[in-house]
Amino acid sequence: MDLPEDVAAVVFDCDGLLVDTETCWTRAETALFAEHGHGFGLEQKKLLIGRTLETAAEAIATYFDLPGEGPALAARLHDLVALELAAGADALPGARDLVTALRGRVPIAVASNSNRAFVDTALAKSGLAELFSHVYAVEDVARPKPAPDLYLAACAGLGVDPARSVAFEDSGTGVASARAAGLYVIGVPSLPGTTLDVHRSYSSLADPELLTWGSGLGLNRR
Repeated sequence: MDLPEDVAAVVFDCDGLLVDTETCWTRAETALFAEHGHGFGLEQKKLLIGRTLETAAEAIATYFDLPGEGPALAARLHDLVALELAAGADALPGARDLVTALRGRVPIAVASNSNRAFVDTALAKSGLAELFSHVYAVEDVARPKPAPDLYLAACAGLGVDPARSVAFEDSGTGVASARAAGLYVIGVPSLPGTTLDVHRSYSSLADPELLTWGSGLGLNRR
């Protein structure tokens, strides 16, 4: 399937897609698991990736067999992640070039399952904040991903039809959200070996095909 040419807007996830925040989250999650006497690896990461802070903490509480401790674990994880993000987060390969190519050709936005403070910090630390005037975080909707609310909110904010819009996602949770909202979904998995239910998949935003596609959008508009 060819990449779509009649595109009304492009909406990006943030964590693990535009910005290498998953490294920050993994260090924080590893520390939290160690505090409770557990190791942290790919199996544990798969339980958490793409979730909100609160739903990740509930999954951790279940894993630790600590019923009712979700809120306390969420607070601790929040503090650990905040420390990691404050130390810096880099834009992932190809992110700046692709977003820059799209700007001015089609409307663009960020739709993230993270809270506003984390999203703003990640975009600022990676040097991408200046490229986006529309950023949607989990506080902006009634239901987080995998519900479609974030993508629907982003498309509404941009004034575009979701059915003519493209989403970039790195996790199954995000893909489910974008698909439920009716967008064409391009996957760039952040976990090695992950297969996502998307229309097209790439190993990196730096793939030359994506940059060529982005640079050509809007050229034939009347």
